[in-house]
Amino acid sequence: MSNKERELELAVRSYSADLYRFAYWLARDRHVAEDLVQECFERAWRNWANLNDEAALKKWLFTILRHEFLRRFERKQLDTCDIDEIEPPVAGGLGLDDMLALRQALASAPRSLSEPLVMQVLGGFSAEELAELNQTSTGAITTRLSRARQWLRARLSGEHPGAHPQLSKGGEFP
Repeated sequence: MSNKERELELAVRSYSADLYRFAYWLARDRHVAEDLVQECFERAWRNWANLNDEAALKKWLFTILRHEFLRRFERKQLDTCDIDEIEPPVAGGLGLDDMLALRQALASAPRSLSEPLVMQVLGGFSAEELAELNQTSTGAITTRLSRARQWLRARLSGEHPGAHPQLSKGGEFP
């Protein structure tokens, strides 16, 4: 086994669960998430020589996965599914109603808010890493994360997020 193969095998073992959770959040489909992770590692294998900083491996893999999802989204129309076929995920400490409310709130959140929050929670990225991934400043990401939490709190408490003073007319944060 070559050094390259060992490095990729270690990356697969280390990051596949985190990548799958992020892919599932993006795609909301177990099979698509599995395909996205597979495609991510396939692309990483082909471009392993382009990885300059091995300390940035996790960010690199998440970026590849995100780009694979966007490519798939550009190529394909959205599939529909029967709501009766959806399996609710299991989360510790939350009841089914709470999980449903949280999932609905996240699904209705502006993508500019929900994506950094989910990447921080599921991917374990710091604000600095998220800023680098999104090609913006750490302050901008910190603001988005704070606004995402405020938006979710308002939404879950029954307050209409559109009435939030920092929201613009279009329901998005500036």
